[in-house]
Amino acid sequence: MSIKTFSPVTPSNRYKAWPTFEEVTKSKPEKSLTTPLKKSGGRNNSGRITCRHIGGGHKRKYRLIDFKRRKQDVSAKVVAIEYDPNRTCRIALLEYEDGVKSYILCPAGLQVGTSVVSGEGVPAKPGNAMPLSSVPLGTAIHNIELRPGGGGKVARAAGQEAILSNREGGNALVKMPSGEIRKFNDRCFCTVGSVGNRDHMNEVSGKAGRTRWQGTRPTVRGMCMNPVDHPNGGGEGKSKSGGGRQHLSSPWGHVKGQKTRKKTKASSKLIIQGRKKKR
Repeated sequence: MSIKTFSPVTPSNRYKAWPTFEEVTKSKPEKSLTTPLKKSGGRNNSGRITCRHIGGGHKRKYRLIDFKRRKQDVSAKVVAIEYDPNRTCRIALLEYEDGVKSYILCPAGLQVGTSVVSGEGVPAKPGNAMPLSSVPLGTAIHNIELRPGGGGKVARAAGQEAILSNREGGNALVKMPSGEIRKFNDRCFCTVGSVGNRDHMNEVSGKAGRTRWQGTRPTVRGMCMNPVDHPNGGGEGKSKSGGGRQHLSSPWGHVKGQKTRKKTKASSKLIIQGRKKKR
């Protein structure tokens, strides 16, 4: 994938950088692998806004992704690579030898016509899925399960990859995309390779309208609000937190910059080295 820029003939084109979609080979999704997607507008079942700045956007269909890869030792051919509006990476349409079709996250370098397979004794090439106990050390992996059989949860965004660094006592030590080193059960499945669409981080919307197409509404700084609307609001002129008498905080009064991870979280015992390199 590559990024294309535009001549600055309009203000929105001056900094706009959009993907070329040159790797996409199929425009419409597989109908049998889609399901309706209802928009929440950031509201919960009571109608209250629980996540701000969400609303509008283009209508979408959800693509059913096979995160578990439980159809083992059956070869599948990559039929097409498609755009998915619900995630940052591309998805690959597979067709198995028995005619069953499914979607997987498209790893970097996967081409149409390539065969992929899931199982314990399969070769470690991009797109193949296997347990961590079968992956060679130092291999880049993605779509990692947190629990055996639970489906991939880790390293699924565009350009993400984790590195299998070691194995000991039925556990695999994996260096996460954040730099954290964490223990996983070596029976957890993963997919070999890094997630494709690596240039997603270099995209620039260029205009507010495209952000609205994607379902994101405008964000207003708390400092611009009145005291009744935000803890950072008010003050004479442009002032930090109401004239400098408060600490910068969220709309609910949580002071910024403090740690939010619970000290007694159960998964803390699985972290060998934190992403801040202090553990």
